[in-house]
Amino acid sequence: MTDTQNPNRAEVAFKVRVSAAELARARGSPAHLSNNSESRFRNPDGTRSLLANFTKGLPHIKETALVESAIDYDRFVRAIDSGDPRDFADLPLGPQGVEPRFTSGIASDPEVGTRAWESGGAGLVFDLEGPDAQAVTMPPAPELDSDELVAEVTECYWMSLLRDVPFPTFESNSHIQAAAESINNTQWIKFKNNPPAHLTAAERSRLRGPVTTANVFRGITPGDEVGPYLSQFLLVGTTGIANGNEVGDGFIQYGGMRMDQRVRVAKPHIDYMTTFGAYLDVQNAANVSGRELYKEEEPRFRFIHTPRDLATYVHFDALYQAYLNACIILLDIGAPFDSGIPFQLDNDIDKQQGFATFGGPHILSLVTEVATRALKAVRFQKFNVHRRLRPEAIGARVDRYCATKAPEFAGAAKLSEALDKELLQKVHDHNKKQNLLSDRGNPRANDFNPDGEVSEGNLLMPMAFPEGSPMHPAYGAGHATVAGACVTVLKAFFDGGYRLPFCYITDEDGTGLQAVEIDEPLTVDGELNKICSNISIGRNWAGVHYFTDYIESIRIGEEIAIGILQEQKLTFSENFSMTLNKFDGSTIRI
Repeated sequence: MTDTQNPNRAEVAFKVRVSAAELARARGSPAHLSNNSESRFRNPDGTRSLLANFTKGLPHIKETALVESAIDYDRFVRAIDSGDPRDFADLPLGPQGVEPRFTSGIASDPEVGTRAWESGGAGLVFDLEGPDAQAVTMPPAPELDSDELVAEVTECYWMSLLRDVPFPTFESNSHIQAAAESINNTQWIKFKNNPPAHLTAAERSRLRGPVTTANVFRGITPGDEVGPYLSQFLLVGTTGIANGNEVGDGFIQYGGMRMDQRVRVAKPHIDYMTTFGAYLDVQNAANVSGRELYKEEEPRFRFIHTPRDLATYVHFDALYQAYLNACIILLDIGAPFDSGIPFQLDNDIDKQQGFATFGGPHILSLVTEVATRALKAVRFQKFNVHRRLRPEAIGARVDRYCATKAPEFAGAAKLSEALDKELLQKVHDHNKKQNLLSDRGNPRANDFNPDGEVSEGNLLMPMAFPEGSPMHPAYGAGHATVAGACVTVLKAFFDGGYRLPFCYITDEDGTGLQAVEIDEPLTVDGELNKICSNISIGRNWAGVHYFTDYIESIRIGEEIAIGILQEQKLTFSENFSMTLNKFDGSTIRI
């Protein structure tokens, strides 16, 4: 037997790893800056109100739903900074020393337990590949009394009211038109053509609009405004084994099996957390997950047809699911790889094909590999830096200010008074209708306002999920960061200018797809950017994120993926390159 091992292999491998480590170290550590809301907003007695910060899970005051104790919050921050599980275990989770702990109709079931915080120490974890979780950063989130937040909250309220409008009807729908006009009337959108001098560079990069029925609630990356609202990768399937499927059937071949692109259909016109009692219980860590209602009559499954369907998709998706599907679809249609990737000539010329490297298995595994790195980086931003409150809590701040004008809510005055009054009336009427429903599957008799009256209309943010947001702060967004990272890998491997040979939208009831003609062709890059925006903004449709959570998070996801690709390139013997178009429209060559 011949020993073919290179005796110097271990030394060479060590040097490659050192080179990758040096590349990672050269990125440095950026300054992580928050908007200082924790110390800025105060109660009448001078104590911190934490009005603009994430406090979900800690005990809250029954009358205001503000956190009971700033000391508890400080202990929460110390646990985040230490990452020690014992520090988290010592925190108060929900109401302490009272029975029953939860009183609203949807949470009064004795089987309802508590929800714990999610991976609060993940941002402290080191990694052996790619940028360190703390080597990327996000600018400060919009402040509670900023013009930008007025636009974001306006958008969030409208999205909560429009979850059942089919995507293909957006351009002709009068409610979508009203939403576009309302958003355009915010000062932030008006800044687009004449930005004031005080805006930071980050804020200037987020200016957008004016919006129309053709682009409202879409992303702002290249391709987002081309063609249908939904990316083709969320609708179509593959031809599969022996051409057993049609692309328009919506089945994606997974080995010898196939996966259906259709989603479970939630009951339309049913929203959650629209009573103060339910909202308070959820802030107090009531675990009402899984109590949302779904259609029992046919169709029980359909293609993503409405924003509510998209919210269901992003409620249960398996982290990198959408991007793995997109990769399988691209491989199935024979989308070419980037021209700088080897082994693309005829077999008689190259004499080898891509597989373990520069082939299907390589890209299928790599597109998923970046996801965990993205999650760690965004967890540091969420927990350790910004601790931004979720839209559900913003809705409660607006509701309590408008209802009481209490001094502890004075920090929400500018936001509340700047919001579209007709929109707020629509939210009030919507919630009143929600709270009169009798088909929630739970008693509603205990859902009270703080003054003891049965809750009717209010300005709470209607939520697509009974449990509202996850148990971690809003900024950045996990879905969006993972989306930015996974899509960046795909854009690096595939020829971004390749034109997709199809364009589909959902049919009238969403049970099928229909081919449509469009003026401008759909490209790989455009539809990858669009699926990134669809998944990220899908979380906004659910009511759990803001626009800035999306746009700033996909940017750090992109940065993480580029760093991983740069380090991995050091490990190959082939001379190759990858050229990709970034979310801001610029081009980078790896």
